[in-house]
Amino acid sequence: MTVRIENETCFFTTENGEEIRLCPDVTIVTDGAKAMSAVDLNGQRIYITEAEADALTVAGAIDGRRHLKATDSDSVI
Repeated sequence: MTVRIENETCFFTTENGEEIRLCPDVTIVTDGAKAMSAVDLNGQRIYITEAEADALTVAGAIDGRRHLKATDSDSVI
């Protein structure tokens, strides 16, 4: 898991160590090209699971995700 949450404080494991933010200062976004949720910290995009994104929103992070839908005619969606 790349995210740890304690008392509305988020700890993100990055390639440069650990980034610490208050959860209300974090915005979760959708990377449409990768169809994944992520947060941007200091110009670095950190990809997270949907479970981590949901946990962050419960802890007070801003949910800026958007739903993606398939445009391929063979899609079952």
